[in-house]
Amino acid sequence: MFSSPTFDDGVPHERIDADEWEDIYVVGDVHGCLPELESLLDDLAPSNDDLVVFVGDLIRKGPDSIGVVELVRENDNFRSVRGNNEQKLLDGGVELDEFGEAEIEYVRSLPAAISWDGALVVHGGVDPRKPLSEHSIDDLETTRSLDPDGSYDRPFWFEEYDGPRRVFFGHTVLERPVEQEWAVGLDTGCVYGGTLTAYEYRADEFVTKPSQRTGKNRSEDSIVTPRTH
Repeated sequence: MFSSPTFDDGVPHERIDADEWEDIYVVGDVHGCLPELESLLDDLAPSNDDLVVFVGDLIRKGPDSIGVVELVRENDNFRSVRGNNEQKLLDGGVELDEFGEAEIEYVRSLPAAISWDGALVVHGGVDPRKPLSEHSIDDLETTRSLDPDGSYDRPFWFEEYDGPRRVFFGHTVLERPVEQEWAVGLDTGCVYGGTLTAYEYRADEFVTKPSQRTGKNRSEDSIVTPRTH
């Protein structure tokens, strides 16, 4: 039995009892792509007894941030961690004119981490060079490369991480999902014309829906091709 991950007191963390849910789905970065999310949820068909967990970045870049947040907020069995784009909104670095106080407070309520059994959901990742107790909110939201010279230079954290918890993450735009023993990467660039990806936890399989738009431009050197293992 895994104990609950230990974070600094300043890092909001939600612990889930997986046994309370028939199935668990983890969904990658939505970025305001509401039609794709609705289509993905139609395929997943979660019941009220299933849990849907989002890896953050529900908002920005896509066309309907408010619609995505309202959908997630209004479902009691939906959870999300806070992504770096939610953090930018809270810190005042960006504004979303359609967001009122209720939406802002919902974003503020999002934890930086969600965990159950041997699983941990964060937006960016974890740094394998230090314990979880030394991770800040920013670490969990933005960790990507372990090379100090560039955020898209190898090695990436998930290429060096070896447990003990399997980490589900977004933030790093991937050509295809990362599926490793200790890491599952789910940002497959829906807002850039890629796909929206979910992971069915108990079945151990991916479900994807193609983007319905051409997508925002993104250079090829900031789309990661996962290594095969």
